[in-house]
Amino acid sequence: MKETKLKRKNKIAETNTLTSVGPLGQIIMHLVIGGFALLCIIPFIFVVIISFTSETSIMANGYSFFPKETSLEAYRSVIILGRQLWISLGNSIFVTIVGTFTSVLICVLYSYAIYRPDFTFRRFFTFVSFFTMLFGGGLVPTVVVCKNLLGMSNNYWALIVPMLVNPFNIIVMRSFFQASVPFELIEAARVDGAGEFRTLFGIVTPIAKPGIATIALLNMLAYWNEWFIPQLYITDDRLVPLQYLLVRLQTTARLMAANSGRAGAEIRNMPTENLRMALCVIIVIPIAFAYPFFQRYIVSGLTIGSVKG
Repeated sequence: MKETKLKRKNKIAETNTLTSVGPLGQIIMHLVIGGFALLCIIPFIFVVIISFTSETSIMANGYSFFPKETSLEAYRSVIILGRQLWISLGNSIFVTIVGTFTSVLICVLYSYAIYRPDFTFRRFFTFVSFFTMLFGGGLVPTVVVCKNLLGMSNNYWALIVPMLVNPFNIIVMRSFFQASVPFELIEAARVDGAGEFRTLFGIVTPIAKPGIATIALLNMLAYWNEWFIPQLYITDDRLVPLQYLLVRLQTTARLMAANSGRAGAEIRNMPTENLRMALCVIIVIPIAFAYPFFQRYIVSGLTIGSVKG
């Protein structure tokens, strides 16, 4: 009920904002927003066009929105991977789903604890989260602890655990709880006999859906695009995620191009520039299809504090 009223207030506020600026103001606002959207979309369209441009055309004429010669060689080079490509894609999907769910759960539990004014140690744990956001142990100690102490090497834990806790997301989620969840609601649930977990997952979580969806999207993007952590901990081809596989493929293509003078004609003709763009397209498309499912929650999250109750 409270969430429905909040959505109604946000729609009224948005309508009042649009009508208050007048017709000319609305036109200018739409032009500005449309221009900004084009600035975001055009680079990706350019990448797609280059991925279908032949390597010889790129070398002769450079990058162009209207290539003189098109080719599918870049995508053929990726498809040659065959079974390994599908294995890596499955690894990335599994790690992204499991990592996002677990990371969001930890973030919600931690941020809910430091949001509660009646929690004695909330200042201490807030400081711990903020301190780790500013200072880290460094790469070498992290690798030593993960590999030697925790045994996270050539397993899925090595791809999931290092990114489980994000201090920035915890601070953002705590601020969202403070802005959208009144503490009186928690006290009323306690009077009614609700336990801590019932209060969190039955009352607080439904109200905080926009914030949780925003954090989930950020974690999903982080897990999906990560390639450096697999480079540190993964040597088994059966566990290589898609992004790390594509980085290795791009590195191999670059090395072949550098040694093309001593190689055969097949290696000399192997694409490099359009291959790089094809890899970008393959990485972006799956996560782009996932974004619309979070869009309405993210919009609600951005406007949650714009209307006074």
